[in-house]
Order: sequence, then C-alpha cells, then structure tokens
Amino acid sequence: MSLSGLAGKKLVLYFYPKDDTSGCTKEAIEFNALRDKFAKAKTAIVGMSPDSVKSHDKFREKYELAFPLASDETKETLAAFGVWVEKSMYGRKYMGVERATFLIGADGKIAKVWRKVKVPGHAEEVLKAAEAL
Repeated sequence: MSLSGLAGKKLVLYFYPKDDTSGCTKEAIEFNALRDKFAKAKTAIVGMSPDSVKSHDKFREKYELAFPLASDETKETLAAFGVWVEKSMYGRKYMGVERATFLIGADGKIAKVWRKVKVPGHAEEVLKAAEAL
C-alpha cells in the first residue's frame, strides 16, 4: 500500500504506538465503526505504527478492521510527521510513537492535526472535521 495511491481523496492518517494494546485497539475499533460514515465523506482511513506487516495482519483479522494498517519499521514516515518522539514512563526515557492524527485534504495538504490524542470520542471528532472539509 502506498499513500500516493490515495491522491485526490481525503485521508485520515492516524499514528498509534502498538498493535493489540488497549488504547490502540479502542482507537482502531472506533475508526472501524465509523468507516461507512468516513466513506460517505469521501475520506479514506489508514492507521500507521512501527509494527510489522505480519503484526498488522493479525491485528486486523482479530478485530475485523476494514481499513489498511501501514507498517513503518524504519520509522522514516513517523519521523517525517514528527510523531517518533522521546517519551517517558516511570522515569525511563525511550523513543516511541506519539498518538496523533492528520486529516489530509483531497489536495494533498494537511488540513488538521490532532496531537497527543485521547482515544474516547476522537474518531467521531475526526469524522466531523472530514465531513466539514
């Protein structure tokens, strides 16, 4: 899958830390539940994390996700979007994915960005922005 294949369409590109973890699963399920409404708004959905294609395939099958998950094991795209960041947990610093969503217009320009996303209600908020675009 290539993002260039979506040229001329609106796109929700959401970045998440890891397949099959609680927050990432909830976020994927929320986007999946709204996929028909996103389709009506002529907006594609793509989730991206540094997990492998094999991991994504298992995750998609387990939760019956009907949109693509892109793998960025090299973290080049994550870095380009500024979501590969230093994080801290229990005083330990490490590199990881900042949960973020980019709404890209049909013209290929970023229309709206959500950083440090809190999952509950997020997909609905993105849908409203996509419908208004």
